Parts: sequence; C-alpha cells; structure tokens
Amino acid sequence: MSGTVGLAGGIAALLCVPLVITVADGASPDVPLTLDRPALASSTAGVDRAAAAVTDTDDGTRWASSGPGTQWVRVDLGAPQEVRRVRVRWGAAFATAYRIQLSPDGASWTDLYRTTSGDGGTDDLTGHTGTGRYLRVLATRRATPDGFAIGGLRAYGPGHAAPPAESAATAEVPPIAAGLTVAANRETAFRLVSSAENSTLDWRAEFGYLEDIGDGRGYTGGIIGFCSGTSDMLGVVTEYSRRVPGNGLAGYLPALRAVDGTDSHEGLDPGFPAAWRTAAADPVFRAVQEEARDRRYLDPAVRLAAGDGLRGLGQFAYYDAAVMHGMSGLRDIRERATARRHTPARGGDEIDYLSAFLDARVAEMRTEEAHQDTSRVDTAQRAFLAAGNLDLNTPLSWSVYGDPYTIA
Repeated sequence: MSGTVGLAGGIAALLCVPLVITVADGASPDVPLTLDRPALASSTAGVDRAAAAVTDTDDGTRWASSGPGTQWVRVDLGAPQEVRRVRVRWGAAFATAYRIQLSPDGASWTDLYRTTSGDGGTDDLTGHTGTGRYLRVLATRRATPDGFAIGGLRAYGPGHAAPPAESAATAEVPPIAAGLTVAANRETAFRLVSSAENSTLDWRAEFGYLEDIGDGRGYTGGIIGFCSGTSDMLGVVTEYSRRVPGNGLAGYLPALRAVDGTDSHEGLDPGFPAAWRTAAADPVFRAVQEEARDRRYLDPAVRLAAGDGLRGLGQFAYYDAAVMHGMSGLRDIRERATARRHTPARGGDEIDYLSAFLDARVAEMRTEEAHQDTSRVDTAQRAFLAAGNLDLNTPLSWSVYGDPYTIA
C-alpha cells in the first residue's frame, strides 16, 4: 500500500514533510531502532494492552487505547537517531488519520509522515528521513468506535541501535494524558496565564496586583485579573469578608456591588487599591483568590475541554479563554469553532479543531480595543500547536506582548 501526504492546514507550512511516501516491498538494510525500547502511551485499554506491546517481539500482543479523541504511543530510541523507515502494524481498530512524528525532547514534534486516508493493515513507510530521540504515532481520527490498536511499531535507520533498556514496560497514564488535572501541568498553565496577565511567570507574586487597564471592566487585580466590573472581584471580597469579618476590604462591598457591570471606580477611590494590596499579605485572602480562580475558570474550562476530547494544550486554550472572556464567552467561542470543525470527541482531528478554536478566539479578541494584541494566542498557543505539543509538555518557549518566556 502507499500513502500520500496532504499539506492542508496552517500547521503544515511549518513542517518538513515529503510530498509522497512510498512503500518498500523488500526489507530495509538499516538497523532496527525501536526493538524492546521503552514505550509510553496516552492511554491504555488494560494491563494486557500496554504500550510495551508495540516494541516487543510477540506478534500476539498489541497496544490499545481508551478514551475519546486523539491518542498516541511513543518510543524512546535512547539517543538521537536518524530514521529512514517506519513500519506500523495496525489492529482492527486503526486510524484513518495519523502522523508519524519525531522529537528531540518529547515536547516539540515534527511530522515525518501524515495521512488522512489510512486503511489499516500494515503501513511500511520509506522515502523520508528525520532525526530525533523520540518517535510517536499520533492517531487523530479513528475508523471504529473502539479507539486505536497497534500490534507493532518498528523504525529503522543507519545508526547503531541504543543499548537495551532495563525495562521496556510502559508507565501507563490515563486518558487525556497530560491534562490540567495533573498538578505540574496546572502550574504550567498558571505561569502561562501570568505571562499574559501580569508579564511574569511568578503568579504567586501577583495577589496584590491592581490597576485599571482601560478595558471597560474597572479595576483588574489579583492572580488572574479579577475585575470590579465583572462580578468575580466582588465574589472574592465577599468570600474573604465572610472568612475574615472586618478586614480592610469589607467596607468596600457596597461600592463593589454598585459598580458591578460597569467600569466605574465610584466609592472605591482613593483607598481601595491600597486595601487590596494590604489584604494580599493575608494567607486567607490568597487562598480565596486561588479557590475563586479554580472554581470559576479552571475547573469548568477543563471539564468542558476534556468532554470535547482535548488534551493538555486544548484544556489550557479553553482555560485561558475563560480567564479573558468568562465561561459564557468561552462557550460562544467554542460554538463558533464547532460550527467549522468537529471536536475530537465527535471524531474530529484535534489539531484542525484547535486551529479553528484559536481562530475564533482571535476574532473575539479583536472585537475589544484592549485586546487587539493577540500574541497570547499567536506566539504562544499557536506555537505549541505548530510544534505538535498537544500535551503541553515542557520545555516551553513563547512570547507575549514582545516579551520572551521559557519554562525549562
């Protein structure tokens, strides 16, 4: 069989992909690079369907995924290797659309091969060359309702195979492998938002931040930009006052109720900014801010994204949209995106859907004068998408408003 590479979509221009991949009838003279190497999967259907099955020598074993949407299985080649041939032996649950990718670090991926017309069986792919330590199959559209299954994944190249691993057993992870329910990934998301909201990665230093940024929402303050004009700042001060009656912000509750829904400072000036900064020294006030962030924005955005079959990057994209536009704004943006592309949970390609979602997000930002700079999407989230980093793995490098940031 043979495969033809389609270069549709914005991401393709950033990828070096041969125009045609042909299938070799004979064996490759190159050495096997994946045999008995450690494998990791985005999900597994059971202990007897582990990722290690794709690199073992038993033709009777196979990896099988669980959960909706995009899934992947990757192999650590042990060292940077030149890859010239890849052989994928699919199970009955095969991908009609998938990519073969290489990465130096497990975070930034480059397509070696892609197809939207997979028909199962065995794909023996030659005519391409790439280098990386990690190789993965990224399956984006399924042929059956039963996820994806691969019985064998072999890569070949001219170099020496890496030394045998102590164990090829996979460290299995649940569906939505690197989602924002994982503590380390939540921290990454908080730092990404802080780079846009506060121009720093140290979000914990921003509990006392407060200013009017001229976006029609009154005062903006705290770790994610609670606003006096959008109810969430009122909610924070109300809860803080319930826990610590008589605190320095409690006296401003009548004014916060009066200005809610407006950009007015009436009743808040001149003392409210100083009172907010003073309260930021109180651990209770800081805890209230974190709880409000999670309850109002992070948790509902992540639930919505996970229901759409999105991995870590998509979950962050939803969360960041919720921070700026509120949950109702996020749902409006999502509705416009789903009118153009299916979500992964509905059988759509995750990369194509996220591209449509980010397009809709940018269009919404440009309706507001204060958000004309769309770099938090264009030079951050789109950059991660272009690198194939659907799990939002570190290391990450991006820029917002012209300032560069890195998470090692």
